Amino acid sequence: MAENKEEDVKLGANKFTERQPLGTAAQTDKDYKEPPPAPLFEPGELSSWSFYRAGIAEFIATFLFLYITVLTVMGVGRAPNKCASVGIQGIAWAFGGMIFALVYCTAGISGGHINPAVTFGLFLARKLSLTRAIFYIVMQSLGAIAGAGVVKGFMPGHYQSLQGGANFVNHGYTKGDGLGAEIVGTFVLVYTVFSATDAKRNARDSHVPLLAPLPIGFAVFLVHLATIPITGTGINPARSLGAAIIYNRDHAWNDHWIFWVGPFIGAALAAVYHVIVIRAIPFKSRAQC
Repeated sequence: MAENKEEDVKLGANKFTERQPLGTAAQTDKDYKEPPPAPLFEPGELSSWSFYRAGIAEFIATFLFLYITVLTVMGVGRAPNKCASVGIQGIAWAFGGMIFALVYCTAGISGGHINPAVTFGLFLARKLSLTRAIFYIVMQSLGAIAGAGVVKGFMPGHYQSLQGGANFVNHGYTKGDGLGAEIVGTFVLVYTVFSATDAKRNARDSHVPLLAPLPIGFAVFLVHLATIPITGTGINPARSLGAAIIYNRDHAWNDHWIFWVGPFIGAALAAVYHVIVIRAIPFKSRAQC
């Protein structure tokens, strides 16, 4: 008996247990099995059609995302005054609404990442292989370039003067402000992605319907409301890259590193927080008294 108590102390067991287990402690082996981590390299994927189909889905989704959102930004920029356009709120709705629609459409094919930062965060959590992560990021970037290019083709006379929807740190803010906004904004997004797609949570709360694309799209909407005045809101390196390449002006490239470093740091922090804190396995004693 004494040995068991001593073992409990060593393992960090709580002296007073919850009457109703909370969080991961509420899980049982009956309702959920932890899937194995994705392998770092999976050469077999390269010979699978589903692998390439998923990459194509990411390309098309990011293409449509840039097309709708940058075109919305252009429309607001062309308006004679704020009351004659959808304004910042409309831009935020365009970004959030498109993410909601596109994640809903592509989640069953590619997982609906549409964002290298999301892909990076899920890779760190071992939800997909390095092979697939690199392929997704390449296809997302190409889709973003194509989407921004089509917008420029529709309005060649206005695209450059309206700054092409490119991201840069706005006047009155420092590069540190921009970097911080991108880190926190991406953390919010990727944390929401992890929470909305957590299979263990779905198993526990199966009586509560959860449409994953909705909270993800809403998170994008809210982050845009907060950070459009600071950086125009990147939180998606592919979106920033596509607009910067087609716009191609010095002030966009001078700040461009922020829209890769910030989102990747934010995604990494969200992955660490989710895996280590949110999904941590509670301490249990090896023997019951």
